[in-house]
Amino acid sequence: MSVSQLLRIWWAFDPPKIEKSKDALKFGILGAANSAGMTLTIPAKMHPEVVLYAVAARDRKRADEFAKKNDIPVVMDTYQELLDDPNVDVILVPLPNALHFEWAVKAIKAGKHVLLEKPSVSNAREAEVLFNLPELDQPNAPVLLEAFHYRFHPIWSIFRSLITPADVVHVDTYSMIPWWMVTKDHIHFKHHLAGGTMMGMGTYNFAALRLIFDDEPVECFSVDTKAFTEGVHHDCDYEFKAKFRFPNGGIGEAYSTLQGPTFWHPSYATVTHKKVEAPDASLPPSQQKFVTREVTINGWCHAIFWHRVDVKESFEIRDRTDGKLIKKWTEKQSQKAYKPRDATGEISKLDGEDHWMSFRYQLEQFVNRIKGRPTQYWIEREDSIKQMRMLDMAYEKSGLGLRPTSKYIAHVN
Repeated sequence: MSVSQLLRIWWAFDPPKIEKSKDALKFGILGAANSAGMTLTIPAKMHPEVVLYAVAARDRKRADEFAKKNDIPVVMDTYQELLDDPNVDVILVPLPNALHFEWAVKAIKAGKHVLLEKPSVSNAREAEVLFNLPELDQPNAPVLLEAFHYRFHPIWSIFRSLITPADVVHVDTYSMIPWWMVTKDHIHFKHHLAGGTMMGMGTYNFAALRLIFDDEPVECFSVDTKAFTEGVHHDCDYEFKAKFRFPNGGIGEAYSTLQGPTFWHPSYATVTHKKVEAPDASLPPSQQKFVTREVTINGWCHAIFWHRVDVKESFEIRDRTDGKLIKKWTEKQSQKAYKPRDATGEISKLDGEDHWMSFRYQLEQFVNRIKGRPTQYWIEREDSIKQMRMLDMAYEKSGLGLRPTSKYIAHVN
């Protein structure tokens, strides 16, 4: 690893402090979850319009420790107290999955903007209610965003520009967490908290498939799982492999595990296109040129550490009359992108820095949307509903069943 790489990662996690603007948004955090660090507390240090103002947790001691660690001035005893504070502009909801729906709804109804950890809720029924709340369609409505951070990183702009969705025949996606990072007692493996690997890392894979095909799956062929069976862990998958069919006939596969090998393996997605004609004016009329493209994005979940897009194009020249092969060869290229200019070639006011993680890019667009400024990329509310429908499709096919619906849904008009 080079010195520049080490410095990039160092600054990503320990960035220099910057001056905050007078009209900075004040964020309140529900709970003292570790995930809040990556999603907000670290990238907030790099954003002049974001101030960490308050935190509330069920355990006051834990909240105090979290506040001290992250220089948060206000600690509250209850989530509702935080929602009732007029000084709070934005709410981060990094709670266990089963609590997302209730507290996102309450925050929206309190007039707060909401950054909601993925998966947004526990199932599609909850998603349809949450993302269609009438408050979200009012003038000056709160902004609600499902925090699919990796989708905001510049490398995805490059990756998607190299894909022709209609020609995709197969996609293979992979993600993992080593076994020693997620114990059996983790919230990921508690059914009443809407746990399971498909809800955890797997939702990244599912979103990647939807982005690559630029469409929704029409069928789930199969879902093979390894799951816990006893106690609060029942029906919680810790590993799965799922196969979907998309409208163009292409097949998308997703594999993820939260009990993976000791050594971490970077995520990847490999996209195979069908063989298509590649017009070439330099060829004689009797010959025809074809190309089959394979595009792989490596390290897409957390691109700050390492990532790369690899393109392999297999060319053929054949006789137009009898199809006889005349010549074949393969061309390869690779590309990285840490800033939007790496993807577009243009420098703009919306550009970032080499040490910005995907979470920082996400925060940039979230604040821009709240401030009424243009966004380079955005996840619409309907997209989050479709994402949960795909998760439901997989859980139904697996036999493990949908994740339980919040009882609070009965209180939502």
